Amino acid sequence: MNFEQPLIPATLIKRYKRFLADAHLDCGTQITAHCPNTGSMKTCGAPGDRIYLSYHNSPKRKLAYTWELTETDRGYIGINTHRPNKIVLDAIKNGSIPELSGYDKLRTEVRYGDRSRIDILLEGNGRPSCYVEVKNVTLLAEEQVIFPDAVSQRGLKHIKELSKQHAIGDRAVMFFLVNRPEGNQFRPAEEIDPEYAKALKAAQNDGVEILVYRCTHTLNSSHITEKLPIIWN
Repeated sequence: MNFEQPLIPATLIKRYKRFLADAHLDCGTQITAHCPNTGSMKTCGAPGDRIYLSYHNSPKRKLAYTWELTETDRGYIGINTHRPNKIVLDAIKNGSIPELSGYDKLRTEVRYGDRSRIDILLEGNGRPSCYVEVKNVTLLAEEQVIFPDAVSQRGLKHIKELSKQHAIGDRAVMFFLVNRPEGNQFRPAEEIDPEYAKALKAAQNDGVEILVYRCTHTLNSSHITEKLPIIWN
C-alpha cells in the first residue's frame, strides 16, 4: 500500500479525546490532527515523539492533517487503523500471504452472522469460502506484541462469529497485523482481557486459523514482510 502523497514530519505534543492530537510542524506551526485510532495507543506515541502526518486539503474535513506513523529507533508504528484492511488486501492480491492464496474472488465488508461485517471474504475455485477478520496490533510488552490493548467486547464477538462460520464448513481466519517494527513473538494479552485470550485459544482449538504477520512502514509505503510465531501463556 502506497501513501497517496508525501507524509509531513511533526513533533507530538499530546493526544486527547481519543481522536485528536496536537503537534508542532517543523516550521514551528502548531496544528491539531485527526487521530484515527480508537485504542489505548499505549507504547505508540508519547509527547515529544517524532510523528508523520498525511495532509488532505478538502473543505469537507474538519481537520486537514491525519496522524499516520510514529517513529521509533527501529522503524515506524502504523497509527491509522483505517489502513490495515487495505494493507492485508493488497498483500493477498500480491501473493504475499501463502495461506490466503488461490482464490479467484475477493470481497470486503460483507454482511454475515449477527449484524456483523467480515473484513475480507475470499471465494472460488471450488474451495470453502474464507472469512478473514483483520486486527491491528501495536502494543509492545518487552519483546512481544500483544492484543488487545484494552478490554474488547467487539473483538470477543468477532471470535464467536468466526467460530460459528467455521462450524458450518467455511474457513475462518483471525489475522493479526503487527503494525510496529519491534517484537519477535505475538500473544493474546491475557493480563488486559482474559476473556478474549481464553476465547481466542478455544476458537483455535475448534479450527479457527490464526495468522500473524508484520507490516513494515516507510515514509512512502506499507507492506507485509514476515510471519510471526504465536505463544500462549
